[in-house]
Amino acid sequence: MEHALSPATLTGLRRPRPYPAVSVLTPTHRREPDNAQDRVRLRNVMTEAKRQLEADPTVPRERRVEVGRQLDQALTEVDLAHAEDGLVIYAAPGEHHVWSLTRPVPERVVLSDTFLTRNLVSAQAADRSFWVLSVSADRATLWSGGTDRVFEARTGDFPLARSRDNFDAERQERIGDLPSTFQDEDTRHFLRAADTAMSAVLRVDERPLYVTGEPAALAALDEVGSATEGAARLRHGGLAHGTPESVWSAVRPLVAAEARRSTDTVARILESARGHRAFAAGVDEVWQSAQEGRVGLLAVEENYRVTVRDDDGDHLVPAASGDLDAREDIVDEIVEQCLETGADVRFVPDGALGDADGMAAVLRY
Repeated sequence: MEHALSPATLTGLRRPRPYPAVSVLTPTHRREPDNAQDRVRLRNVMTEAKRQLEADPTVPRERRVEVGRQLDQALTEVDLAHAEDGLVIYAAPGEHHVWSLTRPVPERVVLSDTFLTRNLVSAQAADRSFWVLSVSADRATLWSGGTDRVFEARTGDFPLARSRDNFDAERQERIGDLPSTFQDEDTRHFLRAADTAMSAVLRVDERPLYVTGEPAALAALDEVGSATEGAARLRHGGLAHGTPESVWSAVRPLVAAEARRSTDTVARILESARGHRAFAAGVDEVWQSAQEGRVGLLAVEENYRVTVRDDDGDHLVPAASGDLDAREDIVDEIVEQCLETGADVRFVPDGALGDADGMAAVLRY
């Protein structure tokens, strides 16, 4: 199952495909007893996807069989033992994709000529993804992080490693005017390669970056490269050979502090926008502004959900889940719309927006 969504991957998922491109969404749960229902719900929604395929007279038999085969293959890749809050499965002729999300999704099956990506986009924005580069004299490991976890990212040239056989033990033991481990030219060449690899990753998927290592390693990395300029530093050795749990434990305080700073910044910007009459609040008002491309910054409380329906196309009004014309993921729709028009989207803790009713925006005009 995939977790991290890069801009290039999203572009690929959004391209048109031969009909039908099938999107299957279902909520999942991390813990007992709620996760007991996940397997049954997944089986039912996959059965519904195949039923819709069979019932669609515009789908040729060969294509129906192929897409059904892709759905079956996707199902074998689902690991409910490590489920998060939502699951998205995409299937089309010749391909399938499985995504685990840290944000709930409504249960849904959609047949179209594109995959339904708005829930994926919204979950990625809410996840506040970041990179952690951990360096040592013989290994550079890249970790991908989100709201509550990190995992090793085997992307680009990462991980980088060199054999201990390349080290001159006698030179390392000397003192005086001869190089230390991190002044050694072979080590500096290795760190330069790590810097180059990090630069390549950031060009494709730019995120906040944290760098960990012994003080001497961090100093040497700064001297030989530029990719980590401006990154937060954590003087903590051993993480290049560490576990995801140890890395998360080390960087979690930095990530939490940055989240608090971001929330405070958003609050100040919103307050200023109120004074300049460039402020919108509530799902209906923000939705209208998003449709017009006026949103410059969108703030959403992390667990804000609301179900609405169109009121003759002019306004959104509350609706019950399951109503025929209900829009259960309107928040994710608004997030995707704002991102597509260049808005800065920030998720903040529940209650941080006060009387804004879960969602607020700073308007461009």
